Amino acid sequence: MSFFIAKVIDIQNCDALHIVKFNFNSQELFMLSLELSCDIKINTKVRLAIKPTNIIISKDFNSNISCDNKLKAKIIEIENGELLGSIKLAIEDKILESIITYSSSKQMELKIGDSVMALIQSCDLSISEIL
Repeated sequence: MSFFIAKVIDIQNCDALHIVKFNFNSQELFMLSLELSCDIKINTKVRLAIKPTNIIISKDFNSNISCDNKLKAKIIEIENGELLGSIKLAIEDKILESIITYSSSKQMELKIGDSVMALIQSCDLSISEIL
């Protein structure tokens, strides 16, 4: 799991559905949730969690995409195995890991220092801890 700290800046509710908006390093993130603790309020700091397999990497980003969470990142480390590749991404001073197939890593010709977009679906982001 990759973890990072963010601050709640907006909460929208409709029936049992919640969309929580966060500020993470001056970038906005959105989380879709069916359950939301009553302790989650605007200005609450939280630790967010994302599985490395749920972080998509785009080199040639097209802005017309339905994914809400788009984070500008730089590749700082690549470890390719036989089947999978571990790609470490720096988003300012935070490090996230993306695990993709080895064939995708090779096809995209990923290199250390490449600027990429990390894409995260709002339903894949979760709150692991209220700070």
